[in-house]
Amino acid sequence: MDPKYKETIIVNAGESFKIDADVYGKPLPTIHWLKGDHELANTAHLEIKSTNFATSLSVKEAIRVDSGHYVLLAKNVAGEKTASVHVKVLDRPGPPEGPVDITGVTAEKCVLAWKPPLQDGGSNISHYIVERRETSRLVWTVVDSNVQTLSCKVTKLLEGNEYVFRIMAVNKYGVGEPLESEPVIAKNPFVVPLPPNAPEVSAITKDSMIVVWERPASDGGSEILGYVLEKRDKEGIRWTRCNKRLVSELRYRVTGLIENHDYEYRVSAENAAGLSEPSLPSTYYKACDPIYKPGPPNNPKAIDVTRSSVFLSWGKPIYDGGSEIQGYIVEKCDVSVGDWTICTPPTGIKKTNMEVENVLEKHEYKFRICAVNKAGVGEHADVPGTVIVEEKLEAPDLDLDLDLRKIVNVRAGGSLRLFVPIRGRPTPEVKWGKMDGEIREAAIIDITSSFTSLVLDNVNRFDTGKYTLTLENSSGIKSAFVSVRVLDTPSPPVNLKIKEITKDSVSLSWEPPLLDGGAKIKNYIVEKREATRKAYAAVATNCHKTSWKLPRISMDPKYKDTIVVNAGEMFKLEADVHGKPLPTIKWFKGDKELEETFTVTKLKENNEYNFRICAINSEGVGEPATIPGTVIAADKIEPPEIELDADLRKVVTVRASGTLRLFVTIKGRPEPEVKWEKAEGTISDRAQIEVTSSYTMLVIDNVNRFDSGRYNLTLENNSGKKSAFVNVRVLDSPSAPVNLTIREVKRDSVALAWEPPLIDGGAKITNYIIEKRESTRKAYATVTNNCTKNTFKIDQLQEGCIYYFRVLAANEYGVGLPAETAEPVKVSEPPYPPGKVTLVDVTRNTATITWEKPESDGGSKITGYIVEMQTKGSEKWSTCTQVKTLEATITGLSKGEEYTFRVIAVNEKGKSDPRQLGVPVVAKDIEIQPSAELLFNTFSVKAGDELKIDVPIRGRPPPTASWRKDGQTLKETTRVNVQTSKTSTLLTIKEASKEDVGNYELCISNSAGSTTFSITVIVLDRPGPPCDVHIDSVSADNVTLSWKAPGYDGGCHISNYIKTDETDWSIAIQNLRGTEYTVIGLTSGSEYVFRVRSINKVGASDPSDVSEPQVAKEREEEPAFDIDSEMRKTLIVKAGESFTMTVPFRGKPVPNVMWNKPETDLRTRASIDSSDYCTSLTIEKATRNDSGKYALTLQNVLSTATLTLVVKVLDSPGPPSNIAVKDVTKESAVLSWDVPENDGGAPVKNYYIEKREASKKAWVTITNNCHRLSYKVTSLQEGAVYYFRVSGENEFGIGVPTETKEGVKITGLSQQ
Repeated sequence: MDPKYKETIIVNAGESFKIDADVYGKPLPTIHWLKGDHELANTAHLEIKSTNFATSLSVKEAIRVDSGHYVLLAKNVAGEKTASVHVKVLDRPGPPEGPVDITGVTAEKCVLAWKPPLQDGGSNISHYIVERRETSRLVWTVVDSNVQTLSCKVTKLLEGNEYVFRIMAVNKYGVGEPLESEPVIAKNPFVVPLPPNAPEVSAITKDSMIVVWERPASDGGSEILGYVLEKRDKEGIRWTRCNKRLVSELRYRVTGLIENHDYEYRVSAENAAGLSEPSLPSTYYKACDPIYKPGPPNNPKAIDVTRSSVFLSWGKPIYDGGSEIQGYIVEKCDVSVGDWTICTPPTGIKKTNMEVENVLEKHEYKFRICAVNKAGVGEHADVPGTVIVEEKLEAPDLDLDLDLRKIVNVRAGGSLRLFVPIRGRPTPEVKWGKMDGEIREAAIIDITSSFTSLVLDNVNRFDTGKYTLTLENSSGIKSAFVSVRVLDTPSPPVNLKIKEITKDSVSLSWEPPLLDGGAKIKNYIVEKREATRKAYAAVATNCHKTSWKLPRISMDPKYKDTIVVNAGEMFKLEADVHGKPLPTIKWFKGDKELEETFTVTKLKENNEYNFRICAINSEGVGEPATIPGTVIAADKIEPPEIELDADLRKVVTVRASGTLRLFVTIKGRPEPEVKWEKAEGTISDRAQIEVTSSYTMLVIDNVNRFDSGRYNLTLENNSGKKSAFVNVRVLDSPSAPVNLTIREVKRDSVALAWEPPLIDGGAKITNYIIEKRESTRKAYATVTNNCTKNTFKIDQLQEGCIYYFRVLAANEYGVGLPAETAEPVKVSEPPYPPGKVTLVDVTRNTATITWEKPESDGGSKITGYIVEMQTKGSEKWSTCTQVKTLEATITGLSKGEEYTFRVIAVNEKGKSDPRQLGVPVVAKDIEIQPSAELLFNTFSVKAGDELKIDVPIRGRPPPTASWRKDGQTLKETTRVNVQTSKTSTLLTIKEASKEDVGNYELCISNSAGSTTFSITVIVLDRPGPPCDVHIDSVSADNVTLSWKAPGYDGGCHISNYIKTDETDWSIAIQNLRGTEYTVIGLTSGSEYVFRVRSINKVGASDPSDVSEPQVAKEREEEPAFDIDSEMRKTLIVKAGESFTMTVPFRGKPVPNVMWNKPETDLRTRASIDSSDYCTSLTIEKATRNDSGKYALTLQNVLSTATLTLVVKVLDSPGPPSNIAVKDVTKESAVLSWDVPENDGGAPVKNYYIEKREASKKAWVTITNNCHRLSYKVTSLQEGAVYYFRVSGENEFGIGVPTETKEGVKITGLSQQ
């Protein structure tokens, strides 16, 4: 076959492909073309051509199913041969593999799932298209045209409709064939719930009722979402819904009912499937309040008294009893008589005030009032105190109407009417006035005993103000005022003046009119007139001051940021202003108050002008204010001025890399020359300066820390010179610290010091970062990044190593530039002082001293040592020698002179501190107390071997040595001898034995003193025999022995013992480490004797003395209990817990064990476990019945032993005993009983008593708090048969009840 067929043949759908092959074989082979397991044959779509030596397969207009493995099979009798070709047809994919799995079907959604197509058309499936169709229609609707997974959730289905779904795979060649699902109906898997039971109603009022109901018996398989409550008026036929939203609770308060109407209710439950059928309707309920007698009238009082009558007033009762108040009854009582009489008709009066007449002057009366409704006469309310009938004086008073307490607004030209009720006895004198002027003569004032009025027609703005009213009589004075605002055009503006004049403009300023005409000034009209003319021309008709308003908290948030405006543009600030009384409004720029100005432009140079201003409010145009004289339009010369904004007066802060903008408003005529400078140097080349006639601006982009500083601005013209400055702080990381110095160098540390950076970057330096670098490396390593001081000690440096160091400052904006040490630093220091200095030898003219190396060489090699000496009485130290070793001999000393010596170590960094010899040295031949270098205090030798103890000694003069053993002088023999020289003493012991064991003392002495040393000698030999072999116990087949360890253990630990017995002395045990053993396997009735040998690592000892003869037989022992006093105490157990009583015992032969408890079979209630030495009883989940005494009996052939154990179970009490019923009447009976036999371990504190009618099964509690042994049961139904039961209660709960065995019939005859 052509080699190309070894690779996959790729064909586009619709194209044709052909596979050729040459075939050889003898005899001629048969040729077969296969695809999969099927042999191919000629069709209109596929053609196979074969000859004796060739074959071909052609496929026309290939489609996706033509993809696959094609196999050419040639075979003859000699065998067969195959060749395969793989063909891939690039086409749309096949249908997804089914079936379509439909799950989660509800009334409106479902979930589809499928498998990928078996044929992907030679390209990966990019996505799927899902469509749906109702079975009643032919049109397919797209559900989702880009499904990336093998599942899809379909929503928005119509309940009850039947749907078919199809899925099509999509690859880059197109949309494949669809896979259709089986039809499915969109419906919920659950149903609506059952209807609830009929609702009930409680808490009825005249306009509301509370309706309650129970849950339905079934929720239909879906959780109930809520309930719908409906009502129906008895007079209507329609059910109306009570709740707009679903009610989630089982109660609902229905409101808006009509009083005295009857209503019935029904309720429906709703779940995901919908609303249930409504419940059965309730009975009818009437909407009405319950009616009771009214409460007492409220706040009764006597409001006025004359010589013949009393005026009373009162309020309605707080509680009307649920019925309208029909009237009031007033009663009076003459205190001198004491009788109450009605002052009103029997049905009462409707009013809540009354004049009571027919009273006697100078008499004292009491009054009371009662309210009457449908239910009757309510509780009376007494008028406080008593009332004396007499004429009384009353200070003047007035009642300002609510409208008069506010500002009274009247339009200009209208009428002002002020009506004020007054009172007072005698009738007060009335005076009207005006606080800021006189009342016009046209005012009409009317005065009576009960009121006064003021009427003013055709009012104008001058009638605005506060009108005062004063009442005065012999009892006092009363005053009040009424504020009146006449809505009129405003008065002229005030303080009109010229602010600025140029050749073509004039700036005017003014203040608001004193009288705003009762309305807010809306705007102003500005007019001008040339001096040569008589008519004014309007310059502006809409000039207003809304450009300047006092800000409030709710001001537009944009004003929180800086408002940037280009020169020449207009800006506007707005705010809402509130306050009572109306606040005054002032605007400030810095500390300077802004005035309202208006600039008139387009004037002719050197012309004279007149100006006037009119204010306008809602009522019209007010009177004009005119500037006296004329104004000439001409420029004027002004010295330069700089107006620094308030922000520029503070420090201007800018973030690093940000932009600095300094905008300054300037003035001056002629236009001044502008010059910007920087105080600490030159301004950056990045700076851009802009200058106009009204402002100048300095802009620096991409600022850094070096742009911080003071910027000076200078203006100059021929009228003068003006300067100002702005401080700028750039918020950047700081510059490098300064003056970095090395303060101290030690062998493993370096101390650095520095000063803060000159530029802190506009923020406080928070910390410093310290870094180090070895001279052999290029990279710095951080030592610390949290140094807060200006010094730091760097520890743990490598001794002798050379380092560079650098310090960087950090603030909140980052880490600044580094400051680095200029020269490398070697980490070393002068060495530590030498170690201990020791005097080795001294003569009349020399002294020899030694010393130890210093603890540290300071990081540099020690080059030598300097030895200095000081003569007694002198303060001068002189160098006596320099050496490189740790020893020096000082010569040339004077005999008898006292010297002090000290040693100094030296390295390349310098000298160490000196180390002084501890004591002065006198130059003389000295005596040294003898000493010895004893390496060990204990020496051991094997028996028969030789022991040598050689001890080096020293002293001046040479010491003598003597040896002692166990306190006695050591005797020298041919086996034991001592040899002593000037420098050592040697003790030799030949053929060591047990006799050589002991404590030896070596005493060395000379004229300077003596020293004694202790030495222990151990000879390793076999141990001595054990002693005191004793027989402790005997049985038929074993004997227990004990003995004491030997007095001599052979110089090493006794490892074990060997026991032998009988006349043949057989070994009973060979490796026993203790001093006790039980010999087993003896013959019962035989007599034995025993002996013991000790063994150590050297060998076995001689045997011990034999024991007393002993016959092997059983020993009998009476049974007994091995318990302590704690076991004999009462065992307390909580109910429900388990307990176990374990009792050890003894006895031979082993006794029988028996547990017993009265009236209890312990074989079934308890678990008993016994051995030869112990018995235990376990009870699970104890109850009160497990309380009591438990008897344990042990018995063998010798005796019997008994033990009683007491258990108390803390439980609720048992049933009371002897319950009886007596003294039965037609509605009561008396129960009596005795205390429970078992109180559960705690006293019974009270009893529960219950009853049950014979016809019912449920028990009803009568009382749960009876503390006696009898109780009278009342409220029984005559003729009924009752059962009673009583339960005790203690601190652990309620116990078991006891019940009357027979029912008790309740009759009038007493029963027992």
